[in-house]
Amino acid sequence: MKKKQVLILDKERISYKLRRMAYEIWERNSDEKELILIGVEKGGKILAENLSDILKEISPLKVRTTSISINKKNPLNHALEFEINLTGKTVVLCDDVVNSGKTIMYSLNAILSFDLKKLMVAVLVDRKHKSFPIASDIIGHTVATTIQDHIEVETKGNTNNSSISGVVNGFWFLFFTFYF
Repeated sequence: MKKKQVLILDKERISYKLRRMAYEIWERNSDEKELILIGVEKGGKILAENLSDILKEISPLKVRTTSISINKKNPLNHALEFEINLTGKTVVLCDDVVNSGKTIMYSLNAILSFDLKKLMVAVLVDRKHKSFPIASDIIGHTVATTIQDHIEVETKGNTNNSSISGVVNGFWFLFFTFYF
């Protein structure tokens, strides 16, 4: 089986999508004073950090970020703790690509152990192949693919200190790999 990689979004388009996502988050939370962005390791963490930087630039919101790491092979046997007490907070869960919804669902399971004020889900790419009843509130880009296809967000550097020039810290390109 042959493999072909197709560029979907370059640095400039990702920058545009991130800024639009940040404005949408602000519009939906304009009555809030504080917002907590939780990034699913690794790409979701980079997404949360990028959105946080843009939100701090365009809005008066106090924005804090943290991350969550899910063991995808055994998600229920993994203790999840947060550096921030989420009780009474407005939270946006961020991930780079949502496919079946499984990672988001298990992340939400940990987050919902707190009595939140409000919860939203933001994703850079939504593939629309849900196996779980998960809906993204803020979507950067929707891609129609087959289940065999793979979406990959390439990042630069490690996720603790990722950066490239401009707004798109950490993001290089978004690729779609399909097999034929």
